[in-house]
Amino acid sequence: MVVGEVKTLIFGAGGMLGTDLCSVFPDAVALKHSDIDITVRDFVLETIEMIDPDVVINAAAYTDVDGCEDNKELAFDVNGKAPGYIAQGCFLVGAKLVHFSTDYVFDGSKEEYVESDITGPINVYGKSKLLGEMSVIENMNNYRIIRTSWLFGHHGRNFVETMLNLSGEMDAVSVVDDQFGKPTFTADLARKTTEIIGLVPGVYHITNEGICSWYDFASAVIGNAVPCSSDEFLRAAKRPEYSVLINTKTAPMRHWREALVDYLIFDGQGC
Repeated sequence: MVVGEVKTLIFGAGGMLGTDLCSVFPDAVALKHSDIDITVRDFVLETIEMIDPDVVINAAAYTDVDGCEDNKELAFDVNGKAPGYIAQGCFLVGAKLVHFSTDYVFDGSKEEYVESDITGPINVYGKSKLLGEMSVIENMNNYRIIRTSWLFGHHGRNFVETMLNLSGEMDAVSVVDDQFGKPTFTADLARKTTEIIGLVPGVYHITNEGICSWYDFASAVIGNAVPCSSDEFLRAAKRPEYSVLINTKTAPMRHWREALVDYLIFDGQGC
């Protein structure tokens, strides 16, 4: 429950990022979806007041980008309103809040985005996550919002595992080559979170280094990826063409290709 002299509470501890956060903060109070419904305001406030943490890390989210299009109310409840409830609880007990957001708060009309760039999401997921950012900012000052992108990790469904599975089932795997971003290893992001907690309040862009398309990413994982356009691979949610997050505030993390090697050879352990 204590990291040094700091009591830490993690929401979303059962997810891909949350599990790696548990490894970095092994003594944290770790709450999974089965432990608490973060969309119930009174329950969230009571829980935070009872635990009385110094730091709260919110890794809970509804991350099914296409599913959000069909479940808008759920998306806005979990990704938009609930972070505000957590922020209210943090304000009541005087805790810092680290809240994770996404590259999809941008519309993709620019090739790169710094922390101060104007947002403009083009799908429900991005809109709900932007509401979450606003809900945090409106309810407290002592926050660190971490925008990240293209997460892959050992403890949940992700693009790398999808590619590996499809590669064994298909002669050729079609992957879009006209959407660009930065893949991010959740183990690296979790470790970086310890640094962000100690920095000044604000918005941070934290990803592994290196820009690529989804096709480039797939080609680093499997040998039978073939490029296609977004028009050929239609999905429920529109994706931004560019969602490259530029970190202007902290030291960069390692290149995603180096992180991918660790992912592929190491069987990670979590809580």
